[in-house]
Amino acid sequence: MGSSSLLLSLFLCFFCLSHFTSHAQHIPDDEVKTLRIISSKLNNTHWILGQSPISCTGFNKTIGQNKYSNVTCNCTFNASTVCHVVSIELKGLDLNGTLPKEFGDLPYLRVLDLSRNYINGSIPTSFGHLRLTNLISGSIPNEIIDISTLEELVLESNQLGGDLPSSLEKLTNLRRLSLSANNFIGTIPESFHNMKNLKEFTIDGNDLSGKIPDWIGNWTQLELLYLQGTSMEGPIPSTISQLKNLSELLISDLSGPTPTTQFPNLEDMKVLKILVMRNCSITGQIPGYIGNIEDLKLFDLSFNRLTGKIPITFKKEGKEETKLDKMFLTNNSLTGEVPSWIISDKDNNIDMSYNNFTGPHLDSCNSVSATLWCLQKDLPCKFRKPEFNCGGDRVHFQGNQGQIYEKDSNDMAPSQFFVDTSDKWAYSNTGVFIGNLESSHVAKNASSLNPEDVAIYQTARLAPISLKYYGLCLRKGHYNVRLYFTEIMFFNNQTFGSLGKRLFDISIQGTVVRKDFNIMEEAGGAGKGIYEDFDATVDGSTLEIHLY
Repeated sequence: MGSSSLLLSLFLCFFCLSHFTSHAQHIPDDEVKTLRIISSKLNNTHWILGQSPISCTGFNKTIGQNKYSNVTCNCTFNASTVCHVVSIELKGLDLNGTLPKEFGDLPYLRVLDLSRNYINGSIPTSFGHLRLTNLISGSIPNEIIDISTLEELVLESNQLGGDLPSSLEKLTNLRRLSLSANNFIGTIPESFHNMKNLKEFTIDGNDLSGKIPDWIGNWTQLELLYLQGTSMEGPIPSTISQLKNLSELLISDLSGPTPTTQFPNLEDMKVLKILVMRNCSITGQIPGYIGNIEDLKLFDLSFNRLTGKIPITFKKEGKEETKLDKMFLTNNSLTGEVPSWIISDKDNNIDMSYNNFTGPHLDSCNSVSATLWCLQKDLPCKFRKPEFNCGGDRVHFQGNQGQIYEKDSNDMAPSQFFVDTSDKWAYSNTGVFIGNLESSHVAKNASSLNPEDVAIYQTARLAPISLKYYGLCLRKGHYNVRLYFTEIMFFNNQTFGSLGKRLFDISIQGTVVRKDFNIMEEAGGAGKGIYEDFDATVDGSTLEIHLY
């Protein structure tokens, strides 16, 4: 992004100035006094502010990956003897104080990054001329519009709530509005149609409702649009075709009275790299021009109502493989034989399971395969009861009459079908984590667990889109399904790690038994083990448990 390039240039310039000018460079006493107040209010132990004079170099330290303190100064004042603070970064330090209004008393401050902390308070009116990337609780105050120079408002992964302020449209210089992973409700304000300078608009992970507005087509400079995981309604507006500069388009889980939506016209989006339109009730065939988008690497149209065949334009010229690194088309109604260049593709991550494909290849499914085209139900029976420890080693679980749970420690591709060597059970997982495509699909405990039966709760299996477990070779009849849960990725303390939230549906044998299941809420906090019992009927020989 242009702003990121500018920011980097400024940092490089400031470091250069600090290195080549006189050593007698100090921050003015009034700014030092302000820094002391700020540090105290944030409960910041990483700054050591002794007696004046104070230089700019004593603030900078790296604590770990994405955890650091960095203060940048401009030392060109008074013949290069005076340094003014222009940038403050306190990132990932689990600061748990209140947001100081004194940041506004630093007259040269232009960049402030307090992300990945546990800071409370609202945005003070004194915050002029700042590019905010802060962790704030409460709601966005109307005073934010007084920051007339604001170009980037990044408040993702916080505890912000309430309606989106319609007054934000008065921020005429705003290019980046990122409000992902908060608790906003209501609809996208009509006044937002005036925000035509936006290049990034990300509101995924909020409880917003209403339709995606038709006027979104006015945002012709938009490069990133994230509308995943909201409560918004379909259809996808046809005006989205006007967003020709999009490189990342992510929409998912549209609901509402409109039963289906036609595949939107994306033919002029020549620079797309990521295209996600998951669970949007899209009908019709996949347009051939999608395969001709040169930069497209991730394509996810899973859980729709697509029909027809896979376009030949998705085949890499001269090779028996796809052009895309990752393609997820599970749970549609695609037909015909699976192309040979998909079956033979061992390098890319492809999931085409649960469609209506035909052909002899359906009988030749490998137990470990990056390509999920072959997944079938009701495998031949051996009448065995499956018990397994998701994502972990074999354990002896005292909480269920001394039951042995077999290991499930495989951590392989983002589109994976794995059958255990015992033939008792299998799993399939689908999806990648946007922003961290190489992330592991197995989580390990990072919180304090209750001592009882700790072993069973040390690991978990992760899947960004869909995770299915299969009990194989079962007799026909009625079964009790017991699922054990505990939250091992987030904490109960007042740190950034306590702010995580996961919601998912649970389906057994195709029937949704729990909607928007939240482990933290059900268990009453992190590190507390619970279980849920469900009844299920097996008519063939396979039991399917689906988390998505």
